[in-house]
Amino acid sequence: MEFLKDHYVIENELLLIFISVILGIMIGTEREYRNKSAGLRTFILVCFGSCLFTILSIKIGVGNPDRLAANIITGIGFLGAGVIFKGDNKIDGITTATTIWATASIGMAVGSGYFYIALLGTVLILLVLNTLTYFERFIDRKHKIREYKIAVVNYHDIKHCEDLFKINHLKFLLSKQQYTQGNLATTWIITGNNINHESLMKSLMEDEKIIAYQF
Repeated sequence: MEFLKDHYVIENELLLIFISVILGIMIGTEREYRNKSAGLRTFILVCFGSCLFTILSIKIGVGNPDRLAANIITGIGFLGAGVIFKGDNKIDGITTATTIWATASIGMAVGSGYFYIALLGTVLILLVLNTLTYFERFIDRKHKIREYKIAVVNYHDIKHCEDLFKINHLKFLLSKQQYTQGNLATTWIITGNNINHESLMKSLMEDEKIIAYQF
């Protein structure tokens, strides 16, 4: 009878691990499809590892079963920090890092036996990653922030650049300037509608006072 009980427990734990791998695949596939810094294998291992650690914490932590599970969050924090990096004018990888953190909670829910919570959490993660992307793109088109590097001849041409920004209905901030070998390199933070950015680029290419630009 004791053997049958142990056999049932082992089968149940293997089922939990299998479910955690499947849920990790679901989330990891979405990140892999979008070519993010953490992909399919990472999310499978995060979900599986969190599930296994939770099972172990329940089995070996009789007096304080939540001690080992609590340390999972600390470990995931270090892992998430590894995928965050500085982009051109913003911090990239935060969504992937928070997805890793959320995936760990899915694995912990599975390891604790809360299948429906884990499944609901997985669906919500996928909905947030996919559905809200279109809303983010809409906001980005209406409120696009770019860093422009524009080279002009002298200091008086800075005012000319400001006039170009105003004509194209863009908000601007001069963040840096450097004079080298007869050219003045300026760095601007420009905010506005994506259509206005396209119009600005055309103006910069056709303007004789603009030596070069990039963003």
